[in-house]
Amino acid sequence: MNETASAASSGGSMISLIIWIVLMIVMFYFLLIRPQKKQEKQQKKMLAALQVGDKVVTVGGICGKISKLKDDYVYIETGFMANPNERTTIKFERAAIKTVLTVHEEQ
Repeated sequence: MNETASAASSGGSMISLIIWIVLMIVMFYFLLIRPQKKQEKQQKKMLAALQVGDKVVTVGGICGKISKLKDDYVYIETGFMANPNERTTIKFERAAIKTVLTVHEEQ
């Protein structure tokens, strides 16, 4: 009788362990994986919507205005606020754009 009670208790502890592991995996998904995928989706949408004339900030902290767009590259004009005669154009990959400061109207 004692052996059956210990077997039942070990089976119950095994089930509770599996339930805890499943709960931890679900919590991990909702707290880490899902928000990261949502953020990546928003970043891709933002990069696809870039337009000439947008004011942007790169991951390196360079602020400027987009002067030209190519397939995977963005040409950013810096110095447009300080002195219009001393403008510099820098070529970046699209992925290097961190933030778009220009707000577009939804059509």
